[in-house]
Amino acid sequence: MLEDEALKITQKVKIFIMEDYGERPADGSNPLKFPPEIGEYLKTSQASIYAAGRFKGELESFRTPMLNVIEDLKTVRHAHMPAVTTKLMETGMNADYGKVQALCKKLHATLSAGRKVNVTTALGTNLDIVLDPSHKWIIDDGNIRSDIWSNLPAGEIYTCVKTANGTAVIDGVMGDYFAVKYGLLEKTPITIKIKDGRMISFESSNKEIVKDLIEFSEQDENANRIGELGIGTNIALKELTGILVQDEKFPGVHIAMGHGYPKFTGSTWNSKAHLDMVMKKTSILIDEKEIMKDGNFIHTLVS
Repeated sequence: MLEDEALKITQKVKIFIMEDYGERPADGSNPLKFPPEIGEYLKTSQASIYAAGRFKGELESFRTPMLNVIEDLKTVRHAHMPAVTTKLMETGMNADYGKVQALCKKLHATLSAGRKVNVTTALGTNLDIVLDPSHKWIIDDGNIRSDIWSNLPAGEIYTCVKTANGTAVIDGVMGDYFAVKYGLLEKTPITIKIKDGRMISFESSNKEIVKDLIEFSEQDENANRIGELGIGTNIALKELTGILVQDEKFPGVHIAMGHGYPKFTGSTWNSKAHLDMVMKKTSILIDEKEIMKDGNFIHTLVS
């Protein structure tokens, strides 16, 4: 499908199949490494698309090195579509991106001036977040430029936080290999205690999730830090799918532990880990100003 559409624009289309470069064990025992050949080809490209399933370990071994090449080049308009499906093409990609862009613009004006964020949910989330005025809010609204790659489907605005304290109850979906392994989390929500910007404990009825989260959070010294605060802005979405690349765009809040996109946000620390966590039906206050109630943006933002 994607190749057919690309060929309508140019005949200079090159397809790389990940499995041609080695096995992709689902358990992450030997994650596929990013081939230098693809990196060299990107140097001569104007646009690229990554569309493949997610496997344990490949964020660090394949996707991050690929994105590092793209970020350093600043000449390639890159669409990142891990785990993309026909359903995502028919829903998230079929949104009115003019409306998404208008919402992102209004939110950016409010968030850029904000210093404190409070996120709550009926399940028990109560998270106080302090923003760093030196960190940028990044708009991901479907308008892909060469200076910043974008996930597709699009529709979010995000930054790296200064610090956070409180509780986050994750009842949506998580990223990386967790989405494939565990899917939607409404029946096994995860309660996370957060202190001084770090996730210090995980609780869930599914003990295997807890074990995996602890292992993930110990990858390096910053793996358990909150590296991202994101607000989904794709107002065309009506339900979660279990696929993170779209579900993090669902109207509401997601946080991520680990990597905070320092090349974009301006944060001063790094991590090889990055795990997005989506919460449902969130309420959001920015410096005591309400922008969302129970998963719905206030009327003035979407009118």
